[in-house]
Amino acid sequence: MAMSGGKDDGSPMMEMNTTPLIDVMLVLLIMFIITIPVATHSVDIDLPSPNPPDSPPPPVDPIKNKLVLTYDNKILWNAVPINQDQLIANLTTSKNMAVEPELQFQPEPQAAYDLSAKVLQVIKASGVTKFGFVGNEQFSEFAKN
Repeated sequence: MAMSGGKDDGSPMMEMNTTPLIDVMLVLLIMFIITIPVATHSVDIDLPSPNPPDSPPPPVDPIKNKLVLTYDNKILWNAVPINQDQLIANLTTSKNMAVEPELQFQPEPQAAYDLSAKVLQVIKASGVTKFGFVGNEQFSEFAKN
């Protein structure tokens, strides 16, 4: 008898019934197999559209404006001292150009953090898109000393 409850003499069965355990394990295995996502072997790449061979590339304006913050709280725009209102006007003018010039931001090592934060806030509010930090190598040398 396959599903006996014990021996005929009335003593309890000493072996564990593993049938329910196997059933639960099979159900869990099937659930895990179903939930595994389908593996895709393709890589999506956005390729640029080709330019027609007869049209030349658009001209690039090489103007770069350098914004320097000095240790004595001066703002220099291309080596010319300006105030915050003139900075806003210069940023608006450069933003409205046909090809926006690159704005290079370079604070001196001893420049005030407060001035740097305020100028960066003005630059962010102006909507300038071509912006970069230059001269960072001076800080690595400054930190070594």
